[in-house]
Amino acid sequence: MKTTIRVQLAFMMFLNFFVWGIWFVTMGTYLSTKLNADGIQIGLAYGTQSLGAIIAPFIIGLIADKYFAAQRILGILHLIGGALLFNLSSQSLFNDFYPYLLIYMILYMPTLALVNAISFKQMTNPEKEFSSIRVWGTIGWIAAGLLIGWLALEKDGSLDQTFKIASLVSLVLGVYSFMLPNTPPPKAGTKTSLAEIVGADAIGLLKDKNFLIFFLASFLICVPLAFYYQETNLFLNEVGVSNAASKMTMGQMSETLFLFLMPLFFSRLGVKKMLLIGMGAWVIRYICFSYGDAGSNVGLLYAGIILHGICYDFFFVTGQIYTDQRAGEKIRSSAQGMITLATYGAGMLVGFWLAGLIADLHKTATGHDWATIWLIPAAVAAGILILFALLFKDPSKK
Repeated sequence: MKTTIRVQLAFMMFLNFFVWGIWFVTMGTYLSTKLNADGIQIGLAYGTQSLGAIIAPFIIGLIADKYFAAQRILGILHLIGGALLFNLSSQSLFNDFYPYLLIYMILYMPTLALVNAISFKQMTNPEKEFSSIRVWGTIGWIAAGLLIGWLALEKDGSLDQTFKIASLVSLVLGVYSFMLPNTPPPKAGTKTSLAEIVGADAIGLLKDKNFLIFFLASFLICVPLAFYYQETNLFLNEVGVSNAASKMTMGQMSETLFLFLMPLFFSRLGVKKMLLIGMGAWVIRYICFSYGDAGSNVGLLYAGIILHGICYDFFFVTGQIYTDQRAGEKIRSSAQGMITLATYGAGMLVGFWLAGLIADLHKTATGHDWATIWLIPAAVAAGILILFALLFKDPSKK
């Protein structure tokens, strides 16, 4: 790949994830403090990500794959998204805020697949080249969190500015997208079945008991996962951690480190142990949050954040590899689509709603009973871990 193209793709990834990270992490705090939203409403707001993930395959499968070049669709989605983000910053009522957010996330979630498609098109060896491009997306997310801390947006109560910053960057990326290398529709002139779009072609994999157990565990583990994304920033701000969004970027730094270490761990541990370690990290993380505070036990909070690398990479990246191995080349895309719908779609949608409900049930006069709240996803993750350990057979032993 030419250096100029590599730089173009890296900058595209950086901006695409910066746009998301600058407001998504702190949205719960913003809605709670500025729009007086309750836990259920915050759960509904975060649930727009899941709805967007469910709808995204239809946009990709019915439009991007057949009719228009990927970089042009990416540009159009970000230009419209920039306008929607700016409108979000000026809403004072949740009922006015939510429709803009829902439309925005329906448009944003397909961009995650589009930037991958644009990148893969320019690569001769994606297995070796893609990680060096994708890591810039994580760097973009980290930069967004650090910028929030540098501008003191949480401390000053100015989190509405996160949507304005995201709006500006989205517009820049919208224009920049039209300058990216051409990525024509790969299935122009062909028929795409509904079954293929939603991953139904891969349903036959569920006849394998081992894969069925993995599929159900993937769905269920996203319930405690949603607690982290939705509640952590609000939690850290309430217990008095300064520059919470910046400190949360330690999770993405950890994720980047473990992503590069994955091949070493995978070859030594195998699928089952990797998945169990990932689920175990969720349990430990939430226990750390339950017993941590901004004083003498602040180290527990940092440990819980840093564990994000193990939580995410060991379960989700390992799961993607396992799915790829089980599916084979013919139904590879359908299988990954099916897992994505089950996790980021249905699983996290349930998780966001449940996290909001539990947060409301444990609300106090001064904030929330976080010690109790965090033990609930810890218990859920522990239950999933035990069942998975008992029922799942390590494929490496076959």
